Amino acid sequence: MKMNTLAAAVLALSTGFAMAQNAVVTIAHVGPTSGAIAHLGKDNENGAIMAVEELNAAGVTIGGKKVTLKLMTEDDGADPKQGTSVAQKLADAKVAGVIGHLNSGTSIPASKIYSDAGIPQISPSATNPKYTRQGFKTTFRVVADDVQLGGTLGKYAVGTLKGKAIAVIDDRTAYGQGVAEEFSKAVVAAGGTVVAKEFTTDKATDFNAILTTIKGKKPDVVFFGGMDAVAGPMLRQMKSLGINAKFMGGDGICSSELVKLAGDAVTDNQVFCAEAGGVEKGSKFEAAKLDFDNKFKAKFGTPVQVYAPYVYDSVKIMVAAMVKAGSSDPAKYLPVLAATKDYQGVTGAISFDEKGDIKGGALTLQTIKGGKLEVLAVIR
Repeated sequence: MKMNTLAAAVLALSTGFAMAQNAVVTIAHVGPTSGAIAHLGKDNENGAIMAVEELNAAGVTIGGKKVTLKLMTEDDGADPKQGTSVAQKLADAKVAGVIGHLNSGTSIPASKIYSDAGIPQISPSATNPKYTRQGFKTTFRVVADDVQLGGTLGKYAVGTLKGKAIAVIDDRTAYGQGVAEEFSKAVVAAGGTVVAKEFTTDKATDFNAILTTIKGKKPDVVFFGGMDAVAGPMLRQMKSLGINAKFMGGDGICSSELVKLAGDAVTDNQVFCAEAGGVEKGSKFEAAKLDFDNKFKAKFGTPVQVYAPYVYDSVKIMVAAMVKAGSSDPAKYLPVLAATKDYQGVTGAISFDEKGDIKGGALTLQTIKGGKLEVLAVIR
């Protein structure tokens, strides 16, 4: 009996020592890995997986101790209720930080829960301005917001595409409404006319009623605030109704999946979109981004959809702040994260302003040509 007790004590001591030497730091990623835009959520999740695996392979030391990073992945289904439920689960689990959510509609309500728990949150893709304008010190994003995104597209619709009569549709989500509103403002400011404003949902598949109404307005451009899963069928129905207008949207439709979803309904130079991010050709970041894209495709067997590299950078920025602060305790590394300046990521140099927004965020204007997305310009 005494031997068993002694053996147990030795085992407990050795296990405790091993744990002390190999502390685990848990970072969470949240995105919609089920539902209509699961391809985008999985793309983001894979970016997090890649970053964590690289960091662990290189070795991470925080406060003089070697640590192992653990990635906790959660599915919010792009649903605000599910998103807040997941956020509470992560707050209860006391994760060191959260990368996500993908959508503005989930990121905004979840951000209150993370703020209350003192957990830093970096969204790689939520673009609604409200996300970083709630006064939370825990909230950050690494892409430009809808004011810049929608505004740039609105000016482009009128100034470059010469759109005079423009129809606007949104999917009633925080993201869709936000980007559509900013687009509409910019159209009017540039001298264009919004001839129709219609709405649908992020789960709709039949758009004949609203498209028939829009057809009667004879638009030059149709703008959709929403995601590729809805935009694809919408483009097909536009074609069947004989609507030959240019089609525009934000980063939600700026994916390689849109081409598959829309099929032959897309002709060259018909679809225009803007991704909230981008790397200029000839810049010092171009090679790093290309290397990331190649490694990502080799690892996961699929090309980057949109935001995987922004997730990858977000994870590395968060861990860099922990290393610099010498602690994975959110209260200790949060001020260091907020002070991030010129972090050299694969998506560019990243600095945060006082709200937690990226400074000088880029936008990439793209069109579909030859069945593929083609970059027109990177704007800052």
